Amino acid sequence: MRTTFNPSPIGPPSIGLIRAAVYNWALARHHGGRFVLRIEDTDLARGRQEYYEPLLEVLRWLGLDWDEGPDVGGPNGPYLQTQRRPLHLDVARQLQAAGELYESFSTPEEVEQRNRAAGRHPRMGYDNADRDLSEARKAALRAEGRVPVLRLRMPSREVVYDDLVRGPMVLRLDATPDPVMVRANGDPTFTLANPVDDALMGITHILRGEDLLASVPRHLGAYLALERIGVARFTPRFGHISSVLDEQGRPLSRAVPDAAVLGYRDRGFLPEAMVNYLASIGWTHPSAGEIFSAAELVEAFDPRRIKPRPVKLDTKKAASMNTAHLRALDTERFTSALRSFATDTGVLPSRLDARQRRLLRRAAPLVRDRARNLDEAAGLVAFLFQRDDSISLQDEEIASRVDRTALRAAAEILADVPEWTEETLQVQLKDGFGEDVAFARAALTALRLSITGRRVTLPLYESLVLLGRESSLRRVGRALGSPGEPAPGSGDRGPVGEPLPPGGCGTAPPRQCELV
Repeated sequence: MRTTFNPSPIGPPSIGLIRAAVYNWALARHHGGRFVLRIEDTDLARGRQEYYEPLLEVLRWLGLDWDEGPDVGGPNGPYLQTQRRPLHLDVARQLQAAGELYESFSTPEEVEQRNRAAGRHPRMGYDNADRDLSEARKAALRAEGRVPVLRLRMPSREVVYDDLVRGPMVLRLDATPDPVMVRANGDPTFTLANPVDDALMGITHILRGEDLLASVPRHLGAYLALERIGVARFTPRFGHISSVLDEQGRPLSRAVPDAAVLGYRDRGFLPEAMVNYLASIGWTHPSAGEIFSAAELVEAFDPRRIKPRPVKLDTKKAASMNTAHLRALDTERFTSALRSFATDTGVLPSRLDARQRRLLRRAAPLVRDRARNLDEAAGLVAFLFQRDDSISLQDEEIASRVDRTALRAAAEILADVPEWTEETLQVQLKDGFGEDVAFARAALTALRLSITGRRVTLPLYESLVLLGRESSLRRVGRALGSPGEPAPGSGDRGPVGEPLPPGGCGTAPPRQCELV
């Protein structure tokens, strides 16, 4: 089996496009076949070089390795369609010599006039009128300055076409007007280039968008002609996958921010979670449920399980899947993923020393169980790697939540903590505030903000231990207006906010501590 993914670089890689890549890759891997990447960059009007590299980038990120194609080569190159133009035109000459292609001189206006005269809709399309022009008539038209296109002579036959997704359908090929294969300027069309490339590359199976369903008769006619001249040995099996709609039920366009696959990477999604989500858009795993790995996808993949109906984009489902994949990572793999993302995005230093690496690994289990993506995870650990003098309460919203009287009371308690452990810190602060729950809440809130500078944080006691006594006290001192550790002192206590049970985040164990 040889499958192919043939994207056109006409915009950022989208959900609908890369979903087709996932399916073709999984189909090839399921059967132990080869996955071929070919870039169809012949649409010069819309294609842009800036979109070429992101196509390769997103496939690499998702782990959709290709066996033949750009960067890896192969025996059937080149793999950029614009570089294959001589091959296309050589095959076109063979087809014309065999009578499969013919010269057509009709203009669109003439076709429309003939349709009107015959009582057909004027936009019905080409009427095959030039099939049997005499050589004398062709010469006369050339003398007028006309340049012909080359059209495929569609066969007069009925075929049973078995779609890999939608099942069998009966097509009458001669009900389709003879398509243009080579334009008047000498450029091959998609209807010629695509079948020629598939034939020369030995492609056996293709899963592609349902927008190409209308082109099936033309492509089948082209493959039959290629078989007759010996360029193709068979016609590939096609499957047409459903389109993806946005959350309002409209066709998903590249203008929708959530349609861009690389945007999910930038928001901290795991590649394995994104493969899971892309595969699940209209396809169900027979046994694993909603959450499955790439290996489980490959093992069970069957294109007959792809729903033929359009499917809505579901960003909440994608986020939920990513959270599940994050939770499933062991500490080493999560730490590695977090470090890579956080250094790439500048949240962490590009190089971590041994102490910083140990610190990140210690924090990883706390973060993994609270963050929904790597972006949130990086934000939760950022305070551990910032200089003490860079943590400030300049943000008005954060500063407004800090009761400095309560913070000073907490600082006095912390200064006398004998052993800097979670248990000792919790006991000392709880005993220090006694039964004044409201004041304790204000103090813990102020303490958390002063050491992290963030509204959403890791649990307080774990944060204090990870940060260490010296840095913790220095940050509290800065929040109180002193460059060093806070000086002992106290002030009047007053109730602030609603009661919070002692113990950092209280009884709420969800993803993270959020100050409310």
